[in-house]
Amino acid sequence: MAAPDSGRWGECGPRPPGRLGVRGAQEPGTVLGAVGMMDLAYVCEWEKWTKSTYCPSLPLACAWSCRNLIAFTTDLRNDDQDMTHMIHILDTEHPWEVHSVSSGHSEAITCLEWDQSGSRLLSADADGQIKCWSMADHLANSWESSVGSQVEGDPIVALSWLHNGVKLALHVEKSGASSFGEKFSRVKFSPSLTLFGGKPMEGWIAVTVSGLVTVSLLKPSGQVLTSTESLCRLRGRVALADIAFTGGGNIVVAAADGSSASPVKFYKVCVSVVSEKCRIDTEILPSLFMRCTTDPNRKDRFPAITHLKFLARDMSEQVLLCASSQSSSLVECWSLRKEGLPVNNIFQQISPVVGDKQPMILKWRILSATNDLDRVSAVALPKLPISLTNTDLKVASDTQFYPGLGLALAFQDGSVHMVHRLSLQTMAVLYSSAPRSLDEPALKRPRTAGPAVHFKAMQLSWTSLALVGIDNHGKLSMLRISPSLGHPLEPKLALQHLLFLLEYCMVTGYDWWDILLHVQPGMVQSLVERLHEEYTRQKPALQQVLSTRILAMKASLCKLSPCTVARVCDYHTKLFLMAITSTLKSLLRPHFLNTPDKSPGDRLAEICAKITDVDIDKVMINLKTEEFVLDMNTLQALQQLLQWVGDFVLYLLASLPNQGSPLRPGHSFLRDGTSLGMLRELMVVIRIWGLLKPSCLPVYTATSDTQDSMSLLFRLLTKLWICCRDEGPASEPDEGLVDECCLLPSQLLVPNLDWLPASDGLVSRLQPKQPLRLRFGRAPTLPSSASTLQLDGLARAPGQPKIDHLRRLHLGAYPTEECKACTRCGCVTMLKSPNKTTAVKQWEQRWIKNCLCGGLWRRVPLARP
Repeated sequence: MAAPDSGRWGECGPRPPGRLGVRGAQEPGTVLGAVGMMDLAYVCEWEKWTKSTYCPSLPLACAWSCRNLIAFTTDLRNDDQDMTHMIHILDTEHPWEVHSVSSGHSEAITCLEWDQSGSRLLSADADGQIKCWSMADHLANSWESSVGSQVEGDPIVALSWLHNGVKLALHVEKSGASSFGEKFSRVKFSPSLTLFGGKPMEGWIAVTVSGLVTVSLLKPSGQVLTSTESLCRLRGRVALADIAFTGGGNIVVAAADGSSASPVKFYKVCVSVVSEKCRIDTEILPSLFMRCTTDPNRKDRFPAITHLKFLARDMSEQVLLCASSQSSSLVECWSLRKEGLPVNNIFQQISPVVGDKQPMILKWRILSATNDLDRVSAVALPKLPISLTNTDLKVASDTQFYPGLGLALAFQDGSVHMVHRLSLQTMAVLYSSAPRSLDEPALKRPRTAGPAVHFKAMQLSWTSLALVGIDNHGKLSMLRISPSLGHPLEPKLALQHLLFLLEYCMVTGYDWWDILLHVQPGMVQSLVERLHEEYTRQKPALQQVLSTRILAMKASLCKLSPCTVARVCDYHTKLFLMAITSTLKSLLRPHFLNTPDKSPGDRLAEICAKITDVDIDKVMINLKTEEFVLDMNTLQALQQLLQWVGDFVLYLLASLPNQGSPLRPGHSFLRDGTSLGMLRELMVVIRIWGLLKPSCLPVYTATSDTQDSMSLLFRLLTKLWICCRDEGPASEPDEGLVDECCLLPSQLLVPNLDWLPASDGLVSRLQPKQPLRLRFGRAPTLPSSASTLQLDGLARAPGQPKIDHLRRLHLGAYPTEECKACTRCGCVTMLKSPNKTTAVKQWEQRWIKNCLCGGLWRRVPLARP
């Protein structure tokens, strides 16, 4: 193989035969080199560092959260030769906006672990110190550490959060079922430790190099309860360890001293709280020797165990081992089985063994092993909870390869292999080549001799559709992993896989950025339609729970195609409308406590749906106006939101004559009876509140002083709503309604609505076979995307006043207040609230952790003129 080009990554391709084979499963297979099975999306590298200031951590640590945040480590040396151990956290959509934290660790960081929510991070070092990092002000680029624990002077070799008892199983064979409950089922799984009432207790567990296990529990008061115990009576050196959990609430620790001639030991750890103290009980489980040590031909060829991993955190019955020499490695996959214990004939005659009374024993059995490989430098395991039994080895020879069934191996020659996680059969290989540079597209880089650049740490995303690697130069590479490795992609099959994983993210709440990497513009329309079909098949209660998440998912998909980009505005506007409706209705209180079960908001919706009168005052008469009485200050504080409702109704009605243009934002609302019904209800509420506080009403610029703008808009809105309120195809608006809407611009000044800004992220600009080169800390000049198109001239020009998209307040061209922006949709809002009213706080509390689309917030720098 030719020397790689400066450790840069390219597409998968053919390889010389015989380098990676499989023993124990089938004959060595050929590597599949079809285009698109595994390719590079982008590379992000640091500005030039001198060799005296940068030295990669040993070992380098990397972690990928379910919110698609990536954390990794580097070490920096200053002029005094003092070492600073850095933690870098970035969002995959804006990798150049890396947030670097001086960790405060005195020794090299050995472990990084995200929690199940993706909002907290554990870091551990070679001095036994563990720190828990959390977002400051819920910002993805602002982190602080307030709690931690320490086993002084004892390096941490394995680290994990305690299991919270939540496990969702994916049934790939039922991906075509109609119910989400059939595709994704809750598995009975006990938490590692529970509080009173069965609530899982938060905390972490770590294993040290001297054979200690330490557990730290986070009490509800904020205090940390820590206890340390030896794994066994005879303590020994633990060079490698990993942690897994059982369904019964126990913890399993695998440990090795680093020598392949020594056994890999397993321990059961039970954690409990007794008299306000943490108690740890350990028990020895069956051990194993690697198969290569019992083979006379390989006994001394692989002296060291370099990688020890359970195949999944909640799968303690399967483990992956890698033994290595200076230049080569061998990988083995083992499974723990329950086998019958043979009984001597003498005892059989005394007490015959019948049925399930036969004594059983737990024993490790090897599933598969590879032939000799180049030296393995990093291993990445899948996080998708697809459970496999030993009989599922046949999947490796099938034509389909589902996400979550593969693991990644990185080699020191610079290649990356995707292999089946049980049979170890190779499914795809990626070799080094140079990606194009945004800054220097025409430069040809000379080949350099020397050690190949290779990944020192890797992580698969939570859907196994992307792989991130940190190489020995500190560069970050993002790779796409095909949803169906093992055969050329068929559009229908690829669509089915992507739809299945989008549904999984919808149910779990995980971020779906890595799925968008594989969506081509031609797939968008089909995916959105299929996603909506599957959603409407669910029970009404589940539809209500997922109603906002599916809108955000549709919006992110529509950004990827020029044909659907205008609908992005509509989906975000509907999210905003649903939020305003629920917030304003929640402010209403019944006049008497002993009222019927229906709330004022429910009665409002029922009456507005039943009465189709076009006169707003006649509809208002049927309501109990005493239930709509609010404090005057509250009404005035809500004026900006009420103004948006009025402006949006006016904009929609004025755009009705142009309804034939689907590229115009708001087009889908003209046929959406549900959304028009919400707007109609809000108009009635606003009319009532205007009687109490006229200054809270929306302000219109009318050509006539006697014009009742609210009555006019409500009348036209009701006529439009009647056309599409019933189930089935909507009827066309009559000519009289269209004519009246044509006259609106001459009666009222139609406002220019501030739509969401075009996202500055990567996913809509990435193209197959054209990886981008980015630099940390430097915003790139990205190629144009579908979302940057001008939408009927509604895009805001540079230098025009900006707006707070959630509070609907004008910020000016160069805001003086600190702002935060959504990592996904680009929504911008002020970091601190300018209003202290209770109703406004209730509104803002909805978005304190996440944007209305579910994306994380990131602090944005103040713009300068």
